[in-house]
Amino acid sequence: MGELRADWRLRLRRGAADGPVCGAGVLLTQDRALTCAHVVGEADARVWVEFAENPAIAPVGARVAEGGWLPGLGATREDIAVLALDSPRPHATPATLDRSLERGREVWIGGYARSFADGMWLTGRISGAHGAWIQLDAGRNEQVVKPGFSGAAVQVRGGAAGSPERVVGMVVSWRGDLDLALPADNDLAFSYMIPVDRIAELVPLVSELSGPDGWDQGLDRRLRRWFAGGEEPAVRFSVVPHGGGRDRTLRHHLHRAHLVYRGGRTTPDHFVAELVTRLRPPRHQARAYRDWLLAGGTPPERPTGGAAGGAGPTLAVIGLDEDPQPHRLVPLLARVRTLGFRLLVVVRDSSGDEVTEVARQLLLPALDERAAELVRRVEDIEREWAGLSGLVESASLGPLPRTEAARHRRRLAQLRTVDDPRDRLDALRALLRELRAELERHGRADVPGPRGEQGRTGRR
Repeated sequence: MGELRADWRLRLRRGAADGPVCGAGVLLTQDRALTCAHVVGEADARVWVEFAENPAIAPVGARVAEGGWLPGLGATREDIAVLALDSPRPHATPATLDRSLERGREVWIGGYARSFADGMWLTGRISGAHGAWIQLDAGRNEQVVKPGFSGAAVQVRGGAAGSPERVVGMVVSWRGDLDLALPADNDLAFSYMIPVDRIAELVPLVSELSGPDGWDQGLDRRLRRWFAGGEEPAVRFSVVPHGGGRDRTLRHHLHRAHLVYRGGRTTPDHFVAELVTRLRPPRHQARAYRDWLLAGGTPPERPTGGAAGGAGPTLAVIGLDEDPQPHRLVPLLARVRTLGFRLLVVVRDSSGDEVTEVARQLLLPALDERAAELVRRVEDIEREWAGLSGLVESASLGPLPRTEAARHRRRLAQLRTVDDPRDRLDALRALLRELRAELERHGRADVPGPRGEQGRTGRR
């Protein structure tokens, strides 16, 4: 099934918020969009960008980006404009671009024709080349694009299940055989698009985004799950080199973090000062919090309930290995975690020995807590069955659960004696997979339990 609504499908107005609808656009990144030059009108014109299918994202003004004006004068027939948004919209999911084309492939086009400012959808099929453009065939002339569709994405369904729809081109024009005003008035009429492959030749940003390293879809899915909280471990560690799609994907998600620490740019003193301000401890304890976070020692008294791994605020540490003193930073992060923060820790290069300290002081405690929580859930299943046994008829009770809570707890205790952090990490991850599979068999994999709670977790 296709996406019913998408952030990246844009409606454009000329001038300002009260201006007339002049066409459509495609969101490329959090601060760049693509449309036709004739939609914008002039290189210095201002347009208003609306996220028509997601009103939760605020509209924003835009102008042509530097180097983004390709009006296609004469025989070049480019008609491309790249817009720079006045301010980024990181909450919006950009389009997935695809350079491949297949003759006969069905496409969908959403635009804003006259009297259809809330949206209108057309379908067609990829036909063949028309110079640098591609002809799109419609079943009827009424399905040919109309004024208000220029700049709209020509999209095809994604490949694997759950993959996003892909943009293969941008609507640029239509043409009829009798030069009449509307496609339906002509005997023959066709739609035309500029394919992504052609746009990539002209626009470096589109070339990057539509290439094999445009976005890291796997990292995107993992970060979405982790920032959503729920059943994810309290610490996530990733290696993300500078540049490329992996780094671009990471940057797109950083707005989700409550705090961001940038190695080599943020200092521990400034970070701790901001953290203490946000924590808002009693005034007489502020200095104690600051000293403890920076130097360790006896933690200050604080209210109960802020256990490690809680579903609380998130801290993204980007470029830990670029910090002047990464070995000083890791223990600080371990103390921050005990305040209920969830940590996303990113290094740019995995060759440094600080990675071992991240594993020892951050990842291992978080995965150990997660495994202990899942073991408690398995124990809950066994206790629940034992508590009902003899109270209800056997037909209603069901068979004895095939769980192995005692074995899992012994295994977890054994893993706590493993010295090598990498070996212990691998074994903990294997144990977590077993526990999740066991809970899924009993319909308990998604039971939300308070992270870090020392008693029994909640049940449905």
